[in-house]
Amino acid sequence: MQTTNFNYYLPEKLIAQTPLENRSNSRLMILDRFTGTIEHKCFMEVIDFLENGDVLVLNDTKVIPARLIGEKIDTKATIELLLLNEKEKDVWECLSRPFKRLHIGTKIMFGNSLLIAEVLEKKNDGIVKVKFEYKGIFLEVLEKLGEMPLPPYIHEKLKEKERYQTVYAKNIGSVAAPTAGLHFTKELLKRLELKGVIITYVTLHVGLGTFRPVEVEDVTKHKMHSEVYKMSKNTANLLNQAKQEHRKIIAVGTTTTRTLETIIQKYGEFKECEGNTDIFIYPSFVFKAIDGLITNFHLPKSTLLMLVSAFSKKEYILHAYEEAVKKEYRFFSFGDAMFITTKNVNDLKP
Repeated sequence: MQTTNFNYYLPEKLIAQTPLENRSNSRLMILDRFTGTIEHKCFMEVIDFLENGDVLVLNDTKVIPARLIGEKIDTKATIELLLLNEKEKDVWECLSRPFKRLHIGTKIMFGNSLLIAEVLEKKNDGIVKVKFEYKGIFLEVLEKLGEMPLPPYIHEKLKEKERYQTVYAKNIGSVAAPTAGLHFTKELLKRLELKGVIITYVTLHVGLGTFRPVEVEDVTKHKMHSEVYKMSKNTANLLNQAKQEHRKIIAVGTTTTRTLETIIQKYGEFKECEGNTDIFIYPSFVFKAIDGLITNFHLPKSTLLMLVSAFSKKEYILHAYEEAVKKEYRFFSFGDAMFITTKNVNDLKP
């Protein structure tokens, strides 16, 4: 299976640069995962495609302002760090740029010495391990000095940090937003609950594994970086009951999908747990956890596009993307959404 098989043409003008004023006004493509048929809707109409008893699972991770721009104390050279994960107190793995300017013992200053990082270790792929020195509370210092880690294809300045958070963001730890959830408003979630849709949450802290590009031509040779996940007992019970009663489980986002499939593969059922996952989902993968997927439109040749291709068919997904381009959907993080589902409930029965 070749990485180039997951390529498609996308005009640059369709890459969304800013979020819509009203989150739920984004467009929604409905794709039948088994037939490939397409409908075009507004995202707030997603309620019409969810039923009483369906379980909607969202990722409640919260993005930290993980992008830091500072300078080497000795040479004043500009250095950028992207915080990835905390290995121990005040010791973080970071993606660094430019990597070659950093050495073990290098000290980097941020905000007139409000924060100082010392390089403890250099790893592969531009990753360094650093120890931070500061006064006060680290997250408060980060709020002052850090920027939201917007993807490189977004060139517009984000006016409000909260627009890169879901309205239900709770557990701090991500370096990128679970963007499928950005379409939901509190009002829409309330309407879904009133209809009888059961809403529950998992946590996966989005890290390098989610957005690292595939740099090998043979898809099966790509290695995902590990990310931290957690499931509560209440969520596990709701999902196990839904499975027993043959009710649909709909994942909001690829991060939620990876969490659910990791857990059910590991334990054979949903279970209160936490751990690390480097699961890589691509065509031929057998889904055991989810029956539907709400997701954004993803980058060409990305692991995310491979995941949605596995959930439906690569041919259906690429055709849907062609239609989205023709209809001038907005793509990527601040773009429009796709709901991959089926109207035939018999397809969901074991």
